[in-house]
Amino acid sequence: MAMNLDQLRSFVEVASQGHFTRAAEALHLAQPSLSRQISTLEQDLGAPLFNRTPGRVALTDAGESLLPLARRMLADADSVRREMAELADLQRGTVRLGATPSLCVSLVADALQSFHASHPGIELHVSESGSQGLIEQLAEGALDLALITTPESRQTPRATLSRVPLLNEELLVVSAAQGTAALDSPTLTLTELAAKPQVVFHRGYDLRATTEAAYVEAGLQPNVIVEGPEMDAVLRFVELGLGVAVVPAMVLRGRQGFRSARLTDSNLQRTVSLAHRSDVPLSRAARAMAATIESIAAAMVGQTPGTSSV
Repeated sequence: MAMNLDQLRSFVEVASQGHFTRAAEALHLAQPSLSRQISTLEQDLGAPLFNRTPGRVALTDAGESLLPLARRMLADADSVRREMAELADLQRGTVRLGATPSLCVSLVADALQSFHASHPGIELHVSESGSQGLIEQLAEGALDLALITTPESRQTPRATLSRVPLLNEELLVVSAAQGTAALDSPTLTLTELAAKPQVVFHRGYDLRATTEAAYVEAGLQPNVIVEGPEMDAVLRFVELGLGVAVVPAMVLRGRQGFRSARLTDSNLQRTVSLAHRSDVPLSRAARAMAATIESIAAAMVGQTPGTSSV
């Protein structure tokens, strides 16, 4: 059966008008073209659809049976067109974004706010994990995009990844603004830091691995007071004066009640990159999210001390 939507549309219009000439005018078709479409449809179906009389046409039993089916098929086709148009205009869709915990409370939060304001119909799913865990989720197809950091993300992933470096970020020492644990200088050495009471992240956390590597290289043992579960908890413990912590520069944006210092003898920094699988095309919604993240990251370089372009 070679029935097509144009034929069905012509059939429904003739049934509605009860007249070939008026139906042809409504469809902006020449009457011979309309007649050929109906004739071809009747041949394909093997039954006449109209009883033709001078000045008037009426549906046959076969036409009566086809009419509700034809209207439903045309409605379904229109619905598909609308859905495709909405996707093309980024009115609907889903983006699955992964990020490290520290980026979730800084870069990701700003990017989601901007993206949702422009594309409120796009459903957003955010996953939090370490860089290697995010790489694995990308490889498994569980994420569309992931914000990862080096050096942990230098490990070889199970699938080819495309990475776009966004910015370099300094790791700063942070303390409460006041109290006995407050920093009294804008700079300090790694040896001085190791002697201070410290709030550290749990093992497996990207930042914990980076700072521990620096201590091991220098032959130092940090004075750990408390191990925090995640970024907000670590910052809260620091704010209460339990100790100092090493955190990325971006997480201090908009936060009050802290002092920060730079390390003078240790190059503690990381590169933030946006990654996705290179063997799977990104959806239009995911491409729009990637563009938003890149734009927000570029703006942060100029607004956040301790960050720089790659």
